[in-house]
Amino acid sequence: MFVRDLPVPTRPGDGDVTMRAVGVAVDRGSRRVLDSVSLDVRAGEVLALVGPNGAGKSTLLAALSGDTAVAAGHVELADRPLGKWTGADMARLRAVLPQQHTVGFSFTASEVVRMGRTPWARTVLRDEDDEAVAEAMAECDVERFAARPFAALSGGEKARVALARVLAQRTPTLLLDEPTAALDLGHQEAVMRLAAQRAREGTAVVVVLHDLALAAAYANHIAVLADGGLAALGTPREVLEEDLLGRVYGHPVEVLDHPRTGAQLVLPRRDAR
Repeated sequence: MFVRDLPVPTRPGDGDVTMRAVGVAVDRGSRRVLDSVSLDVRAGEVLALVGPNGAGKSTLLAALSGDTAVAAGHVELADRPLGKWTGADMARLRAVLPQQHTVGFSFTASEVVRMGRTPWARTVLRDEDDEAVAEAMAECDVERFAARPFAALSGGEKARVALARVLAQRTPTLLLDEPTAALDLGHQEAVMRLAAQRAREGTAVVVVLHDLALAAAYANHIAVLADGGLAALGTPREVLEEDLLGRVYGHPVEVLDHPRTGAQLVLPRRDAR
């Protein structure tokens, strides 16, 4: 793994733990919003964080990224506590896609994507900048508005440019907070296919999702959060269970197998019309 006197990290092998949460708790004022959460993030896998609004999904992702201080427990990145890394070190090991995509100046879409290469400016990997930016923009289908101001883009276009920035960073771990939220059906599928492809290539991917069908189709493991705690952690088949989801979401659900693909479908139970 990355050590301070080397310019770039070594890629982990499939199944290696790239990040770890150990008993993580987060407070908001006097209220504990995340409590005693432990999980591993592994190379070559997509880990989906799901749960109802306010369950602690984005808070957990922010704790993993180092953007939110923990009140108890700790987070490890490449086998070292986050506090042992500088910001530049962390940016070479994990890339973070937040929910909000704001840029303070009139940068173009391509300039925003190129920001993802900043951590590599003084390393041998700076020679990959043009290739990484072009590849990420093509993957996210944003090449056609590369020269447009980021502020002039639609919400969905901004989301895709922000994702391209994260992909251009080329880190061993990706932390994605609701990357499909502002996207149409086709681009939701494209984003999750990208996440799964990066995982197959050895990247560790953590993604916050509201759509349980997307989680079932693309995640290797799912962490279900409820009331700031970890309600379940396992494969989609282990976790997407009607009684558990009904309790967590406060509404009865049906879990069915798609007749063609066999993928699980999670549907709210409704009375016949």
